[in-house]
Amino acid sequence: ECAWLCDLWPCDRLKNTNVRVSLPAVCFVWQIAMIVLFGVFVRYDKESDAHWVELKKTENLTDLDNEFYFRYPSFQDVHVMIFVGFGFLMTFLKRYSFSAVGFNFLIAAFGLQWALLMQGWFHHFDYSTGKIYIGIESMINADFCCAGSLIAYGAILGKVSPVQLMVVTLFGVTLFAVEEFIILDLFHCRDAGGAMVIHCFGGYYGLAISWVLYRPNLHRSKRLNGSVYQSDLFAMIGTLFLWMFWPSFNSAIANHGEGQHRTAMNTYIALASSVLTTVAISSMSKKGGKLDMVHIQNATLAGGVAMGTAAELMITPYGSLIVGFCIGIISTFGYLYITPFLEERFKLQDTCGIHNLHAVPGMLGGFTGAIVAATASESVYSKEGLIATFDFTGKFENRSPGTQGGFQAAGVCVAMAFGLVGGAIVGFILKFPIWGDAADDNCFDDEAYWELPEEEETIPPVLEYNNHMTQQKHRET
Repeated sequence: ECAWLCDLWPCDRLKNTNVRVSLPAVCFVWQIAMIVLFGVFVRYDKESDAHWVELKKTENLTDLDNEFYFRYPSFQDVHVMIFVGFGFLMTFLKRYSFSAVGFNFLIAAFGLQWALLMQGWFHHFDYSTGKIYIGIESMINADFCCAGSLIAYGAILGKVSPVQLMVVTLFGVTLFAVEEFIILDLFHCRDAGGAMVIHCFGGYYGLAISWVLYRPNLHRSKRLNGSVYQSDLFAMIGTLFLWMFWPSFNSAIANHGEGQHRTAMNTYIALASSVLTTVAISSMSKKGGKLDMVHIQNATLAGGVAMGTAAELMITPYGSLIVGFCIGIISTFGYLYITPFLEERFKLQDTCGIHNLHAVPGMLGGFTGAIVAATASESVYSKEGLIATFDFTGKFENRSPGTQGGFQAAGVCVAMAFGLVGGAIVGFILKFPIWGDAADDNCFDDEAYWELPEEEETIPPVLEYNNHMTQQKHRET
């Protein structure tokens, strides 16, 4: 009987997108869990606690010594990238803008709370008090942690429910905290801009999930899997926010002084270089030399991704230009040839092309950082500069640049492994038919999860305030 029903009406169409119970349940329960866990574990650090007034007197400090004044401007930029940049970059789909921005907002808001806990347990846990102490740098790192899950969202954009995205974020933040601890603490890698821990991990995490959740009949939604003029323009807003603030993203937690200065400068230069090569390849690939907005929205950002590791090192300004030059070409070629190839041969449906913007540039950026680290010398950095840049202190004081380069390369492999294996496991969890995801002929459509305004609004009376809620009441009556 079931087989006959599936032949008559494909089982995929029987999927129910009603999340009226599951989504509120997940949001309420998980938020209450955050309140309990924060109450048990999380406290202000010494620079945000009221005892700072006493600390200033005993240690002869001023408010300008508070980390807040160094880091908050960078935090603002990173925060805009997370909520505005990533959100609007994914609005290119013609009927999925509410979900792109709205679900990005949801999972980032949940993810940053879970990240403060997970990263706190790994990095800021005080065993004498049993507490996690958070400050401005914790907020920046929590946003970084969210970025990995937001990148993964790009691969499965339009094909999953908000409940599934919450699960992706729960596991994504957890996996991120573990791989970050291994790479940055155990391996002692340098990765201020997160080419390895954010982009490489997030990219392969999303790709693995998408591969497991392969939809053989996704062509039924092909009419909506594309852009229109206005949606591409909105996505370009996201691109420009990301492009402008990427130097802040890469330098946000770099060393004060020359380290942060150099990181911002190298990223700035590489981003500019990647724009020109992206435009060049995009124009060469089309008859008449016309540009493809997909390339401009995405591949122009690859320079920032690829500089995530090497930006704080002495790669030189022309070295940054070379990285941006090459990665712009590689990323654009990826959109032209690799994404279609992966979908055709490996059944990998990558909605936003995160393979070309995050996974591959993050991987290559990690290996670039390994090469630059391995070739570091006192003649270039100075003895003190070498120690400060790579933090060759404590149990790492005898580590050589060559050894550091080896660990940097190993860090890339760890990030890829966590992304691929973790993503595959999470993908299988998401295959259970309990999450409210849409059928293959209902993907890429906001209507599955959002109340939408009328397509063509009539002109209201002059003094009437005609908002969405008013329209909704009229529809209900």
